[in-house]
Amino acid sequence: MPLNRRKFLGKSAAATGVALAGGVAAAPSVSAQASGKPARRKKRYSFTVMGTTDLHGNVFNWDYFTDKEFDDKDHNDVGLAKISTLVNEIREQRGRRNTLLIDAGDTIQGTQLSYYYAKIDPITAEHGPVHPMAQAMNSIGYDAAALGNHEFNYGIPVLRKFEEQCDFPLLGANALDAKTQKPAFPPYFMKRLRTPHGRDVKVAVLGLTNPGIAIWDKANVQGRMTFPGLEEQAAKWVPKLRSMGADVVIVSAHSGSSGTSSYGDQLPYIENAAGLVAEQVPGIDAILVGHAHTEIPEYFVENKQTGKKVVLSEPLKWGQRLTLFDFDLVWSKGCWTVEKVGAKVLNSNTAAEDKKVTRLLSDEHKKVVAYVNQVIGTSTQAMSTAEGPYKDVAIIDLISHVQAETVKEALKGGQYAALPVLSQASCFSRTAGIPAGEVTIKDAAGLYPFENTLEARLITGAQLKDYLEFSARYYVQTAAGVPVDPAKLTNAGNTPDYNYDALYGVTYEIDIAKPVGSRIAKLSFEGKELDPKAEFVLAVNNYRASGGGNFPHVPGAKQLWANSDEIRNTIIQWVQAKGTVDPGQFASVDWKLTRDGTPVF
Repeated sequence: MPLNRRKFLGKSAAATGVALAGGVAAAPSVSAQASGKPARRKKRYSFTVMGTTDLHGNVFNWDYFTDKEFDDKDHNDVGLAKISTLVNEIREQRGRRNTLLIDAGDTIQGTQLSYYYAKIDPITAEHGPVHPMAQAMNSIGYDAAALGNHEFNYGIPVLRKFEEQCDFPLLGANALDAKTQKPAFPPYFMKRLRTPHGRDVKVAVLGLTNPGIAIWDKANVQGRMTFPGLEEQAAKWVPKLRSMGADVVIVSAHSGSSGTSSYGDQLPYIENAAGLVAEQVPGIDAILVGHAHTEIPEYFVENKQTGKKVVLSEPLKWGQRLTLFDFDLVWSKGCWTVEKVGAKVLNSNTAAEDKKVTRLLSDEHKKVVAYVNQVIGTSTQAMSTAEGPYKDVAIIDLISHVQAETVKEALKGGQYAALPVLSQASCFSRTAGIPAGEVTIKDAAGLYPFENTLEARLITGAQLKDYLEFSARYYVQTAAGVPVDPAKLTNAGNTPDYNYDALYGVTYEIDIAKPVGSRIAKLSFEGKELDPKAEFVLAVNNYRASGGGNFPHVPGAKQLWANSDEIRNTIIQWVQAKGTVDPGQFASVDWKLTRDGTPVF
C-alpha cells in the first residue's frame, strides 16, 4: 500500500507546511530584582489536547443489540454525540485555537451501525454512503486519529474508503507496506498553535497501531502490510519530529500500558507497549493510550534515559470518557519548553447529546434500527447468557452447535469428513439473550458482537486437554467448603470473558479447588475417556485460531477449512433456515465446575 502523499503532505507534513491556529497565554507574573526594577517576564502559553479511543462505532447513546438507550451498572453513557458536547465545552473554555482533538483507534467496528455501513450498505459500493463515524468525527472536528487493530476487520478497501472520507489523517507509523517497508499511512500529524509571543508552538502527534494486526487480521493484511513494534518505530520517528521543530510530541498509541501480550511469542513485539514507549523513547511529552478498554485518568512513566516523567491517559471505551491533556509551556533559551503537563478524564454521562450530530445521522440510525428489528425466526423458550461464564448454558451451546454443523457440512465428502467435530465458544456478553417467541437480528447478533469468522483445525485429544487447562485459568482457585460468590469466581488474572472457552462435543469437569494446570477431570468423548492420540476437528473462530488469547496448539494446527463470512451472520442464517430454535435439539450440560469432585452449582 503506497503512502497517500496528497493526504500526508496536505494534512501532516513537516513544519513548513503545517496548519495554523491562534492562541492566548496566561499573563506572566512579575518578580522584583535586587535593583528594584521588574525582571523580564517569562513568556508562557497553555493549550489542551482532547482524546478519545476505542469508539467502536458508537455515535448515539444507543445499544443496537437491545434496541434501547445504553446503560450499565455504573450508568455510563456512550457515543460521539455526547463527546461532541464535552468537546464544545472545552473549546469554549480554552478557546478553540488552543485545543486539539485526537483519537487512539478502533473506530469502525463494534456496533450494528458500523457493521451496516461496512457490510449491508457498504461505503465501498459505487455511489455508496459516507461512513457514519467519518461524518460524526468530521462534524466534531478531529485533528488526527491513530489506526486501531479493528480498523482492519473489514479489509483494506473498506479502511481506505473510510480514510478517504475523513477530513483528518489516519496515522500509523508502524503500519508499513510489505514490499517497500515504507509507511502505508501518514506516520504523524503536525500543527502550529499561534501564541501572543511571536513564536508558534509546533505540536506533533505520532500515531502507532497494534502489532497484533498481523495475527488477528492475517487474512486481510498478509503480504500487504507489516506491523513492527511500537518502541522501534517511536525511536525512529520521535527524533525526526524534534528535528523538524516539534516543541511538543504526543503519541497516540493503540496499545495498552501493561507491557503484556495476548499472542505469546508468536510475534517478537509487545501488544500493550504504551508504557514501554514512554520508558524507552526520549522526547515524548504525553501518550494517549488505547486498545485495553480500561480507564487511566493520569499515569506517569519515567523515561530511563532522561529521567523525564511522561504522562499517559486512557479514556474509557465507546465514548464513555474524554481525556484532557493540559500543557503549560514556557519560552526559554529561544524555544518553547513543556514546563508542566497533566491529564484527567471527563465522564460523558454528564453531557447531553449534541443535536448537531444526532440530526446529521438520524436517517442512518433509523435504517439500522429497522434492520436489527427484522424477525428471522422463533424460539421455543427464552435463553440467557447471564450464567454463561460459570455454567454450561443453552445459549452458548447454540453458538457452538451452529459452528459445528457448519463445519461438518463444509467437510462433507472430503478427507476429514469422518472425524468428530468439536466446537469452542465464549460468553461475549453477560446480558445477551434469545426471547421466547419471535427472534430478531439484534437477538442473534447480540450473541456475537465481534466480526470473527469460522475455521476448522485438526487437533488431538492431548492437545484438547491442554487447551481446556489453559482456558480454566479463568477461574479463581476456591477451596472446597468455602462459600462461592459467582461475581468473584471468574476473570482470574484479569482474563476477560472472551478469553474463556467452553468446548462442545466432549464432557468434562473443572475442579476450581485445584491450581491452574491441573483442573480438568473426567474428560470424555461419547461416554469414554478421551484418547490423547485421537484426532478431532475443532470449529474455532479466526481470532483464537490466529493466536488471540494465546491458547495452545490451535494456531499451529492444520487448517482444514476457513470461511470468510462472520460467525454472527452464520448464526442469523441458521436461525432463518431452521425457522424455529429449539434448545432441546442441541443443548446439554457437558461441563461443570467442581471442587474435589463435588459440583459447585
